[in-house]
Amino acid sequence: MTDFKQWEGFEGRIWKEEVNTRDFIQKNYKPYDGDESFLAGPTEATNKLWGALQVLQKEERAKGGVLDMETEVVSGLTAYGPGYIDPELKDLEKIVGLQTDKPLKRAFMPYGGIKMAEQACTTYGYTPSPKLHEIFTQYTRTHNQAVFDAYTPEMKKARHSHIVTGLPDTYGRGRIVGDYRRVALYGIDFLIREKQNDFANCGDGTMLDDVIRQREEIALQINALKDMKAMAATYGYDISQPAANAKEAVQWLYFGYLAAIKTQNGAAMSVGRVSTFLDIYIQRDLERGLLTETEAQELIDHLVMKFRMVKFARIPSYNQLFSGDPVWATLEVAGIGMDGRSMVTKTDFRFLHTLENMGPAPEPNMTVLYSSALPKTFKDYAARISIKTSSVQYENDDVMKPVWGDDYSICCCVSATQTGKEMQF
Repeated sequence: MTDFKQWEGFEGRIWKEEVNTRDFIQKNYKPYDGDESFLAGPTEATNKLWGALQVLQKEERAKGGVLDMETEVVSGLTAYGPGYIDPELKDLEKIVGLQTDKPLKRAFMPYGGIKMAEQACTTYGYTPSPKLHEIFTQYTRTHNQAVFDAYTPEMKKARHSHIVTGLPDTYGRGRIVGDYRRVALYGIDFLIREKQNDFANCGDGTMLDDVIRQREEIALQINALKDMKAMAATYGYDISQPAANAKEAVQWLYFGYLAAIKTQNGAAMSVGRVSTFLDIYIQRDLERGLLTETEAQELIDHLVMKFRMVKFARIPSYNQLFSGDPVWATLEVAGIGMDGRSMVTKTDFRFLHTLENMGPAPEPNMTVLYSSALPKTFKDYAARISIKTSSVQYENDDVMKPVWGDDYSICCCVSATQTGKEMQF
């Protein structure tokens, strides 16, 4: 049994036997049925950082869609030191962390397939390292090679003739929505201990194939959690313990997502359902006088700014199929709980408000989990933002909730999984 003593003011502080983010949310969130009049505009820091990022985005477009690309370093949790939007403005960043060492620089991610990684480089005039080619063709196997080795002759023919799928290989990495809230709620050390317990209780002593594989995978998960701590430490943060306030909750959660996009280049690396969770921390800090509304909005603005920067190196067929290089970093707001309560909070408004504070953007893919039972004030505000920005997607919560419950996330554009409990291939 673990007692999170530093969580004074939250209900359900003691958990037994399992990690349960939903339980924490349901016991602590406060539904909001008011209007948007409380919202704050962008801070000077937000305007300066967003201005600097817009300059980089223009340069990226001028260079044909890719600003910079890694060719020597294989992406990983600790492959790079800390990176910032603008080193001269780094003290303005309330939420820190980049995929690589420079903003909008695309990582080299060969584990899915070395040919695809190399083609993504050469398409834009970059020459990948010959040494990495040697390593990932002679000394280690990639996902793509393993898949093709498993294919039967009939499968290869069906695939070649596009009967099975017409999608490019880079779309085949799957759709992953990790429960990044767990980093903030429990801290890495607790999650490591839980994984160590899983490892100790995996199997009954008979080392069958499935047991051996699961034990190996749990060991990899434990190592990844340790590397997440090391990654956060490069930015001066200790994420071993639970987040103690709103700023830490947002930062800890983002470190979880950053770990995912440093190591996985899935077709859709979605953010998930985070607004109601983060609102619990923000609301507590507001009530205690530790945070102003302007500071709360700034945290959400800077988090969304980071989501807008997510980039992956893609092959031409991917970009041609999707008219660009979308990430589908889907982020959900609203929805109705299984108990009938609205899950709309002030932070749901804050996330939509980023489309006003920083202008429209395709990423993150803002998605309203819609029900006619949502508060009219929120529905009206979401409708106005939709008309103003054309940047909001709607999902039928009344259809999804009976199947996936009230803690599901949208994997890509429409399809759902239970957050942190399922993934799509």
